[in-house]
Amino acid sequence: MRFLVFGEKCEDIFQYGSAIRLDPAAPAPVMIPHRRTVNLGMAGNVVNNLKSLGAEVVFYSQTNSITKTRFVDDKTNHLLMRLDVGDAETRPLSVDFIKTIDFNDFDCVVVSDYCKGFLVYEAIEEICKRHENVFIDTKKIINDKFSNVNFMKINSFEYALSKDSIANVDGLEDKLIITTAKEGCTYRGTSYPVSEVEVKDHSGAGDTFLAALSFKYTESKDIELAIRFANECATKVVSKRGVSVI
Repeated sequence: MRFLVFGEKCEDIFQYGSAIRLDPAAPAPVMIPHRRTVNLGMAGNVVNNLKSLGAEVVFYSQTNSITKTRFVDDKTNHLLMRLDVGDAETRPLSVDFIKTIDFNDFDCVVVSDYCKGFLVYEAIEEICKRHENVFIDTKKIINDKFSNVNFMKINSFEYALSKDSIANVDGLEDKLIITTAKEGCTYRGTSYPVSEVEVKDHSGAGDTFLAALSFKYTESKDIELAIRFANECATKVVSKRGVSVI
């Protein structure tokens, strides 16, 4: 299957070390670094998960570099600090450029919008108009620009922020798959629970869920089967440290 993905990518850097004392000049932990991991994150993590599942992917993203560096105590896995660099330098994707893409070459279109400036509302609206199988995960306030999407994955916090505006768009509520962390997710009033596992890191789990959901639905055309598969995949990655690919 061929997938077309739009969204911001970043480098997810995890700097692990020991933090057993505080700086005597300030209430800040002193870290002694042990090891470092680097992964492609955000929409890049969606792409890597789709490829791992067997999809062929064409990916459009921003040209500037974004990094997220997490400083983590190796023994406890506690996050001490996150440093983000490069967000403000992102330029928006042109709607005119979107119109030059032949969407008929793809089985599914995925939008992973981390709201860093690459995807404006008008770009998302144009993408939704141009294909019959579009999945979106967005950090934006949801409005009528999303009316043509097939399915939208958001978390419960994002849903609460957009609940009133969603109600003003006919039929949009029925397209929402709302993830609820350890409770799994809900779709059209039905809950889809997940297996209980030891959670080591939530980082990237939403990306895995989106990739698995869109992949399995495009393969089967069965949204309930796709939701269960996405839950299973996300459960596997949260049992690992850092950002993991299914």
